[in-house]
Order: sequence, then C-alpha cells, then structure tokens
Amino acid sequence: MNKPPIHPYIILIIPVLAISTSAIFVKAAGDAPASMIAFYRLLLAVLIMLPYVVWKHLDELKQVTKKDWVLAMVSGVFLAFHFIFWFQSLQYTSVASSVVLVALQPVFAFVGTYLFFQERFSVGALLSLVITVTGSAIIGWGDFQVSGMALLGDILAIAGAMMVTGYFLVGQNLRSRLSLMTYTFIAYGMSAVTLLIYNLVTSQPFTGYDGSQWGIFLCLAIIPTFFGHSLFNWALKWLSTSTISMASLLEPIGASLLAYWLFGEIVSWSQWLGGAIVLFGLMMFIFSTTKKVKPKLTHNTTKS
Repeated sequence: MNKPPIHPYIILIIPVLAISTSAIFVKAAGDAPASMIAFYRLLLAVLIMLPYVVWKHLDELKQVTKKDWVLAMVSGVFLAFHFIFWFQSLQYTSVASSVVLVALQPVFAFVGTYLFFQERFSVGALLSLVITVTGSAIIGWGDFQVSGMALLGDILAIAGAMMVTGYFLVGQNLRSRLSLMTYTFIAYGMSAVTLLIYNLVTSQPFTGYDGSQWGIFLCLAIIPTFFGHSLFNWALKWLSTSTISMASLLEPIGASLLAYWLFGEIVSWSQWLGGAIVLFGLMMFIFSTTKKVKPKLTHNTTKS
C-alpha cells in the first residue's frame, strides 16, 4: 500500500470539524421545515455527484439489478426518516443532547446485527450497552426538568439513530456489490425521492426561503457530506474502522462547542454527565466489538 500524500491523522481533523457543522447548519436554518432541509441537502448532494457518477460509474449504474434497486429504495426511506427525526429534534432540544443521542447508532446497529445476523454479544458490549443507556437516561431526565418539548427532542434524536441503523443494515448488503460512489449516489437519490413524496403529502413549502437558508442547504450538501463523510471514507484506506469510529465520536463535542459559540447554548450538568457517560460507553463498545463487526460497521460515518 502506497503512503498517503498527507498523514491520515492530520486529515481526520477536517472531517471531524465538517460533521460537527451538520447540527449547527440545521439550527441556523431557522423556521425551515426539517423535511425540507433534509430534502434539499440530499437533492443538492445528488446533483453535485451526478456528473462524476455519469463519467466514471455509468456502466456500473446500468448493471444494478431490480433487487438492488428495491434494497436501495428501502435504505433511502430509512435515511430520509433519519434526517426528518434528527433535524426535527434540533428544533426542540439542544445541539448537545441531540447529537449525543443520535450518536447511539453503533449500539442500535449491534443490536440489529444480533437480531438479524446472529452476532454474539461480548461481556464488554453488554456492559457498554448498559452504560450508554444510563447516560441517555441522565440526558433525558435533565432535559425533562427543562421542558417536555426538550424530552420530545431527545426521543426524536433516538428515533433518528434507529432509522440510520436501518439504513446501514439494509444498505450493507447492497454496498457489498457496488462501489462506494454508486451506492451512495443511489441511496441519496432514493432518499431524496422519499423526502420529495413526504413533503408533497404533508404540503411543505418548496420555495419562499431566503438567501441564507438556500446557502445553508448548499453547505449541508457539501461540508458534512463531502468534506466529512468522503474524507472519512478516504481515511479508511489508511486507518482502521475503530480509529474512524472513535474520531466520529468527537462530533458531539465539536457541535456542542460550536453551538455555545454561535447560539449561546449552555451545556447543563446533566448533559455534561450523561454525554460523558454515553461517549465513554460508545468507546467501550467500539473497542469490544471492532473485531466482531468490523465489516458491518465500516460505513457508520455516513449519517451526519
């Protein structure tokens, strides 16, 4: 394997910062509906990817089977509702609580692989599950003391984590047969179609947004998507999955710091305590399950 042009640990700084902006951009979008923010993020990302996919992956795209299109459709539905739930959660609860709780995705993924793929639980994995649930309960209890709407936001964030787990579990089968670019293009495209239908059914406005909101939609399509996930996937060539997963856990910290700096969001003691416990549990989980589920969690940096 050739040496990378830049040390991958240095490159990791960029995607960590990039994915940390996702929740910030959603907050900054103001009164734009969560489903419309998600729709334009994915639509613009697909349009940006389109020329390269046509140039480099058109033959592969033509060979996708009907079964794989169905899998991509189901995967896209899960991704669409992940964004709807997560983005909606940010309208009710703080960035700190929302991003920490949506980071529970690896735990839900492991539960899913246990139920559907007969993965075994190690003692370390079971302990980490208990720890993360405890931390989540502390966050939820603290937010409930603030308001019932904050607790609703926490529940929506957890629902978002569950939806993105479905996206990974369905998509992993498809990903094994397609290149990353083709798979991502199809999944994002199917998700954008799902969101289009959802927004039409729920009568969400497709226009009427100001220039700053359109700029936010574009930034969401570019910064966390390409500077975040694309660089994480590039780094997977040089670094282990566990290293990438550990780096992605810095997102809640980065997002919380940005939310404090830009919006003045204060992190409460329950968020500090619960968030620290959740992140500790997730670190334990990654260390205890890397060998067992490495192939299935290779792309768990695709969510933000």
